[in-house]
Amino acid sequence: MALVTSPEAPVPVGEISRLIGGWIDRLGAVWVEGQIIQLSPRPGAGMAFLTLRDPSQDVSISVTCFRDVFDRVKDVVSEGARVVVHAKPVWYGRAGTLSLRAADIRPVGIGELLARLERLRKSLAAEGLFAEDRKRPLPFLPQRVGLVTGRASDAERDVLHTARERWPAVRFEVRHTAVQGVRAVPQLVEAVRELDAHPEVDVIIVTRGGGSMEDLLPFSDEQLVRTAAGCRTPLVSAIGHEADAPLLDLVADLRSRTPTHAAKDVVPDVGEEHERVRELRARAFRVINAFIDREERGLADVMSRPAMADPHAMTDERAEEIRFLLERARRTLGHRLDRAEDELRHTRARVVALSPAATLQRGYAVLQREDGGVIRSPEETSEGEKLRARVADGEFGVTVGPDA
Repeated sequence: MALVTSPEAPVPVGEISRLIGGWIDRLGAVWVEGQIIQLSPRPGAGMAFLTLRDPSQDVSISVTCFRDVFDRVKDVVSEGARVVVHAKPVWYGRAGTLSLRAADIRPVGIGELLARLERLRKSLAAEGLFAEDRKRPLPFLPQRVGLVTGRASDAERDVLHTARERWPAVRFEVRHTAVQGVRAVPQLVEAVRELDAHPEVDVIIVTRGGGSMEDLLPFSDEQLVRTAAGCRTPLVSAIGHEADAPLLDLVADLRSRTPTHAAKDVVPDVGEEHERVRELRARAFRVINAFIDREERGLADVMSRPAMADPHAMTDERAEEIRFLLERARRTLGHRLDRAEDELRHTRARVVALSPAATLQRGYAVLQREDGGVIRSPEETSEGEKLRARVADGEFGVTVGPDA
């Protein structure tokens, strides 16, 4: 039940502490996993004190245990070790502090850590976080390179030195973080998110030198892996040596073997680029020259043909043929016209000779009635009938007289 209090009826501190202790006592014992960040065995004392911290979050809690509990594991645990503790929450009312009273401490072995990492790897792979189609290409020449690494580390010097040797004008946005231990994961996640939000950072390098499997565990942390998967900026992972393979390598857009290779993968070499440009220019020059030579040879072949060497020769030959044919046509047409003219003249003479007008010229006349009918026989006339006589030079009227 909720405790009823008021300004007029407050609860004393001791009562609140007693109530909190009662609530905590009802929690019972639990199994807790964490990393030891502080260990105080206190030789000769009946109790041992240590502090457990969550490797992925900035949360820690004090743990106490009897001496015999700690003595069972004192040779296999130290600061930085991961352990599983069976403990009961304990409230110290006088100081108002909470701690865990450990009844059993078990170190987490390498085999168990590897098994957990494998289970996490399979789970993330099933979500598609490691799929190749999610990986983005790196920019050819980044405006600014984000670098997440340990302060004054060999990895930082290797990346900066190699990158500036390759492209002196390259600029870096560096974030120094812990790269191992309990503070590493929160700092790494914060640095990656900060650089991903930076408007001028075109690519992010997360790097550190080699180390033991336990030292590299932060780079397999699920929170860091998911943060890297959610980045909008291409991310390069260069953790440890080539044989090391934290989960960050699988989700990164590019995995580099070493910090030095990360700089080579991200920053182009100005000398190599100059040489590549020179080679491309030389190749283009050769291709263009070969094309021009080929076209010149083809043009020369075309120009060497008779029709192109003397383009008027063909027309001159055809002109001579045309002149000969034209003269021949004219002669033929002239002959045909002359023959036609002779034939026309002879035909005309025959027509004229056979025409009525020619007969009239010889003194004959044609008698016609007034209606135009031609008189062919005397019986066709009657006495006193008026007729018209047509002669060569005209016509005149006549009257039919009596029969003679």
